[in-house]
Amino acid sequence: MGITDLPAAVATAVADTLAGVLGETSIKDDSANSSPATSEPKELAKSESELEDGEIRDSEDGDAEEDDGKVKTVFDDAKKFNVKHPLYSTWTLYYDAPQTGKVKAPPTPASHGFLEDMRQVVAFNSVEEFWGTYNNIVPPSQFPAKANYYLFKDGIQPAWEDDQNKNGGKWGIQVAREKSKGVIDKMWLYTMLAAIGETFETPLPSAPGEKAAPPVQSDLVTGVLIAARANFYRIAIWTREAPDTTLPETDALMARIMLIGRHFKVSVLGFGLGESVGGGQAGSLTSEVNFESHTDSEVRGNKKKIVI
Repeated sequence: MGITDLPAAVATAVADTLAGVLGETSIKDDSANSSPATSEPKELAKSESELEDGEIRDSEDGDAEEDDGKVKTVFDDAKKFNVKHPLYSTWTLYYDAPQTGKVKAPPTPASHGFLEDMRQVVAFNSVEEFWGTYNNIVPPSQFPAKANYYLFKDGIQPAWEDDQNKNGGKWGIQVAREKSKGVIDKMWLYTMLAAIGETFETPLPSAPGEKAAPPVQSDLVTGVLIAARANFYRIAIWTREAPDTTLPETDALMARIMLIGRHFKVSVLGFGLGESVGGGQAGSLTSEVNFESHTDSEVRGNKKKIVI
C-alpha cells in the first residue's frame, strides 16, 4: 500500500474501535430544517434582563416543539439536543508556529523557549466540543513549515519535563510531505480519535472479520502531536512510561507499549502489521513506525528503538 492511499478499511476499523464512544465522524448544522419566516405578528421576546432565574428564552420561530422528555443527542438534532457525549478525560489542544529565529527540527519540548511559543487553542471534554473545534481549525495539510499541533490530557504539558512525560517515550512515524498531503489530515484525525476515545491499548482482532476486544487499560498515553516541516510530517503518540527496549513482551509494560504501536500502525494508519511503510532507504523522508524513550531520542543516531 502506498502512503498516498489510506484504504477504506481504515475508516471501518476506526469506527468499530470507537463505537459507543464517538458515534459519528462529523457534526453538521441542519440549517435546512429551519422554519420559513411568516408575516404574522409575534409576541416580543423578553430581554435578557427580564428573564427570571432559570427561565429559558422562548424560540423566536413561534413553533418550537414541546419537550417530549426523550433523550436527544446532537446526532438526533444538531440544534435541539439535550445531552452530550462525555469523554473519559478532558483534553487540551495547543498550537505553535515559531515565526522568528532558528528552530530545531524536530523541536525539543523541554525548553522554556519552546513553551513560550506555544498557544492553547481550547480544552474540551465531550465529543461535540471536539468536533466543534476540529471543524473550525486549520488542517495540518495547510500548515506552514515548523507548525505543530499538540493534543494532551488536561493537566499535562506537551513537554518532556512534565512529571507525566519525563519517564516516557513516543511511538512515531515520519512521512514525506508531498506524497502524504492528500491523507495527512485523515491520519491526524484518526490519531486524535484514538487518543480521546482512549482506545490505543485495544488488542488487534485475533482473526479477520472479528471485532477487537475492548482495552483493559487506557492510561498510558498522555498525548499526541503532529509536526509539519518543509519536507515531511511527523505524528507521535507520547506515553508516560517507556520500557527497556531489550525486554520481551512477557514484560507487562512492554506488552502495553506494543499494543499501542500495533493499534497505531494497523487500526489508525491502515498499514498491515508486517508491511513496510517505506522507510529504510538512504535519504528517505518516510520512516517505519517506531518507539523510543524521550531520553534515548536525545542521542544522535539512537539505535535503542522498537520498530514494527
